[in-house]
Amino acid sequence: MTLLKQAPACDAETATFLAWEIYGIHATASSLPSERDQNFLLQTELGERFVLKLANALEDRSLLEAQNLAMEHVAQRLSICPQVIPTKSGSTISEIESESGTKHLVRLLTYLPGVPFGSIRRHSPELLCDLGRKLGQLDRTLASFDHPAIHRDFHWDLANGLRTFHEYQGQIADREMRALAGKVADDFEHRCAPLLGGLRRSAIHNDANDYNVLVGGGSDLYNRNQSVVGLVDFGDMVHSYSVAELAVAIAYAILDQREPLSAAANIVKGYHSEYPLREDELAALFGLVCMRLVMSVCIAAHQQQQRPHDDYLSISQQPIRNTLPRLLQVHPHFAEATFRNACGMPPAATSEAVTRWLRNNHHNFASVLDCDVRREPCLVLDLSISSPLLDSDLVKNTEPALTSRLFGAMQSAGVKFAVGCYDEPRLLYATPLFATGSGVTDERRVIHIGLDLFTEAGSPIYAPLDGSVHIFAYNKAALDYGPVIILKHTTDDGTIFFTLYGHLSQESLEGLSIGKPFAKGERLATIGTPDVNGGWTPHLHFQIIADLLDFGRDFPGVVRASEREIWLSFSPDPNLILGIPRERFPAGAPSKSETLSARREHLGKNLSIAYREPVKIVRGWMQYLFEENGRRYIDAYNNVPHAGHCHPKIVSAASEQMALLNTNTRYLHDLINQFAEQLCATLPEPLRVCFFVNSGSEANELALRLARAHTGQRDLIVLESAYHGNTTTLIDISPYKHNGPGGEGPPDWVHAVPIPDVYRGHYKRDDAQAGAKYAGYVADTIERLHSKGRKLAGYIAESLPSVGGQIVFPEGYLSAVYAAVRQAGGVCIADEVQTGYGRIGTHFWGFEMQGVVPDIVVLGKPIGNGHPLGAVITTREIAGSFNNGMEFFSTFGGNTVSCAVGLAVLKVVLEENLQDHARRVGDHLLKGLHALAQRYPLVGDVRGSGLFLGVELVRDPVTLEPATEEASFISNRMREHGILLGTDGPHHNVIKIRPPMPFSEDDADCLLATMDDVLGEA
Repeated sequence: MTLLKQAPACDAETATFLAWEIYGIHATASSLPSERDQNFLLQTELGERFVLKLANALEDRSLLEAQNLAMEHVAQRLSICPQVIPTKSGSTISEIESESGTKHLVRLLTYLPGVPFGSIRRHSPELLCDLGRKLGQLDRTLASFDHPAIHRDFHWDLANGLRTFHEYQGQIADREMRALAGKVADDFEHRCAPLLGGLRRSAIHNDANDYNVLVGGGSDLYNRNQSVVGLVDFGDMVHSYSVAELAVAIAYAILDQREPLSAAANIVKGYHSEYPLREDELAALFGLVCMRLVMSVCIAAHQQQQRPHDDYLSISQQPIRNTLPRLLQVHPHFAEATFRNACGMPPAATSEAVTRWLRNNHHNFASVLDCDVRREPCLVLDLSISSPLLDSDLVKNTEPALTSRLFGAMQSAGVKFAVGCYDEPRLLYATPLFATGSGVTDERRVIHIGLDLFTEAGSPIYAPLDGSVHIFAYNKAALDYGPVIILKHTTDDGTIFFTLYGHLSQESLEGLSIGKPFAKGERLATIGTPDVNGGWTPHLHFQIIADLLDFGRDFPGVVRASEREIWLSFSPDPNLILGIPRERFPAGAPSKSETLSARREHLGKNLSIAYREPVKIVRGWMQYLFEENGRRYIDAYNNVPHAGHCHPKIVSAASEQMALLNTNTRYLHDLINQFAEQLCATLPEPLRVCFFVNSGSEANELALRLARAHTGQRDLIVLESAYHGNTTTLIDISPYKHNGPGGEGPPDWVHAVPIPDVYRGHYKRDDAQAGAKYAGYVADTIERLHSKGRKLAGYIAESLPSVGGQIVFPEGYLSAVYAAVRQAGGVCIADEVQTGYGRIGTHFWGFEMQGVVPDIVVLGKPIGNGHPLGAVITTREIAGSFNNGMEFFSTFGGNTVSCAVGLAVLKVVLEENLQDHARRVGDHLLKGLHALAQRYPLVGDVRGSGLFLGVELVRDPVTLEPATEEASFISNRMREHGILLGTDGPHHNVIKIRPPMPFSEDDADCLLATMDDVLGEA
């Protein structure tokens, strides 16, 4: 690369002089990066900005003229490229001579605002689509541009890809990378090269890399820098394949992306919307993308030999080393199908022809079973994510339990066979075979793209139409469907397609040979037993395949939901052959958009929905939630299912008692006494009297009645930003609500005191007397009440305020408050809805952290694991005051089912040692969160205990300006990555982490790693 030896060597002072001398512009110059030229940013006192470009001495003047004309051509139609500024004499190109006598051509361009695409961490689907859209507009415009200079033999022209590889492959020092590059080149020569001669050609920019593409725009974090605003550096312009423009952009945009093919598809979608792609271009595109990366590897290897001490050359290749192996795992035909789908074309090119032929010939097919599946009664099974036939504990959806359930359902229905549906998201696939990554939240294969016929093992299978054996195999470890036979068929117009028969017996493969014909209705195989068919309930997995994609026997029967449309095109509905009447199949569940629309139609508009993109949850298991498409989320948000979603012992207790008796407390039953006794045993004396209700709100209402009955007073002290429930009275005592939108402020009997926040409050964490000082606000309030001749009913606070921002009280705070309140004749109410039952790890109850005993304790839904259950526990003295002649009755407070559930939850918490688990996992998570705080100034404070944690985000560590928008952004981005979190606090800038208690260290590690990535985007 002798071009590098002729680069200009001006300093900023010289550039400033040239700007005035040649262009008459007074400006300050600063250097910009460039590989073979020299560029300077010029900025005038008025804020105008330009780019001064000094060309390499070997640069061809005619090529610079071509670039200028191309930019002028584009600028007349689009606003995404720079414009050329003429010299004082009106020329678009000037010339200077260095001290050594070397001559350099000089140009001045307008400066485009924006930041490089490669400098931002988040590349949203919207940004990628906009990148494609802008490039499509550019190429549509350049299609009418030409210049002799761009018809050149250029080493970065994809038309020279194979030549570049063969010339430089021996210089790739990394043996593994050399092998990868060779694999790409071989595939390219075999699959892509034959298409090149027919591709459209035109002028292209040819270098839309991640630092030549500028992004900007957006008024919030979700939209900020998510639009393409400019494209610079036309130095690699060439007349080549039109689609090479897109290939180059994709090659750089997908580097180090977790889902490179998905990212590429978004770019293709945008491009096609502006400049429609032809089928041959879509067929060649993936190969061109991979070849561009190989060219980069080869050219960098050559440059490294020329400049062995330039470390940047090796560092810049690392993203390609990371990405190329992932791309080689993608079948080129599947990539083509993905791109076709992005363009609104049928993903599998032959799918429509196969489907049409099958529809036209459906009456000619034989039954695959020894009964007529079109007429024989059958049971259509629900094996979807939300199926009651399946257990949320994936381990229990295996043999022999699953066979017992499925065949039991068939026996009850009195049928010979049952049907498992096509295009159904399932939770059956729990083994590593169906994982597509090693992470807890990585997408698994869950969409079933065959149709199952469940019947007895050994039942015969018949060929439904004429065909021949294409593949037969048995590989229990590697296949979705055990022993398998694939038959090859041909339509009347010569289109080839296949049918697949899986979960067969070992004997089915005996005597087979490739090409062996089978006539329609001829016996083909028998159904295998679980020990030979991959461990599955005896059934036939039947699948139509329009294109095997070279997968052979490993063609999947279960696929990822994100690739659903594409795989369904490769594997059309098997019922096109089987012909089971449609009316036997249940109507599909409403889509997420339909569910959202119905909710908006029928429910109150102020019933909030979490996240920008709502989540439709259909199943839960312990610390995980499942979306309708099978996606699993780590639930780090919902504290209500305290012992875990659908904990089997709790579910069993509820269902068993529901089947026996569910009645109210007007009748004697032992469960309420047992629950009260065991609950009180976890609390200190003198808290020994229980009242059971249906919710935390009802419990707090009752707590206020108890306080008023005992003291004869009404005035209550609360914390600022507190929330205690949704009834009218509780809104009155909840500043979080009555001081917020739609609120009317507090009544005169409610007195709010500052929340003891040692990060944001007046007294900080380093003040040893902070607890006593914050308690002084309570004493001052009591004194003001007394001065007005009023007395106190009580003080209510969460033991660790949750809505207030996951606050941990400073030492000594509650002891001083409780003493002051009791001295004033009031009672102390501890709201333990969020913090009880061991959540904080160090103690079973939140108030124990402060070394106090309240007069009244309030509990809510977590004690029922989400079942509508609440409780108030108080002293005999206060309960006696409440027994004033007015009956207390809550129809279903303390009902038999609720008490059975409550007992089961308490038993699980104690027997499974969830408090100690919360402490251990919480300590691990806190350590990781503190490490993030050291790396990201946005993280102002990390606080909490056990599995009750808060991460407060601030824009300034001194002023503590709340980072409210950033908190919302992070919460929503974490959801997109499969982790559910929420925000809280007076300024909504605290990320709250309150998962179900089974939340594990692996879950914590996944949360930390994901938050690390997302914080880098904020």
